[in-house]
Amino acid sequence: MIYYDYFETVLIGTLTLVGDAAGLRHIEFEKKKKTLTIEKEWQQQPEFFNEVKAQLTAYFEGKLKHFDLPLAPAGTAFQLSVWEALKAIPYGEVASYGDIAKAIGNPKAVRAVGGANARNPIPIVIPCHRVLGSDGSLTGFGGGLTTKQRLLDLERG
Repeated sequence: MIYYDYFETVLIGTLTLVGDAAGLRHIEFEKKKKTLTIEKEWQQQPEFFNEVKAQLTAYFEGKLKHFDLPLAPAGTAFQLSVWEALKAIPYGEVASYGDIAKAIGNPKAVRAVGGANARNPIPIVIPCHRVLGSDGSLTGFGGGLTTKQRLLDLERG
């Protein structure tokens, strides 16, 4: 069974949470070009996400620097390796796409890392917002560049 619920944030708007017995599968921003479709067989179950919401609340209050949640993102082996590398970027710090490519042992895969980063189904928890262009510029982000900047500002205090 797949469950979903909504989580209101003051900083970046409403998030849609999706998960199942394996763990959290999606966090979706409300302002996104292509939105996640809530399937009719999914069940809205707020209490399923109590721990996710508690940790997100602590994060947005600046009290949580590392999430400890069961995650179940679906992706290719390459995407999963990129998403694991993203989780290694420390709170309040940033990396470039090239840094991530090097971290996964494939330094020439910078563009592919960008593609995997863009397909991250669990943003914030898997911190794709911490990845910048090689010149330090903000680059594409599923929740929009304003949201990305707000998350970075939150982490920088």
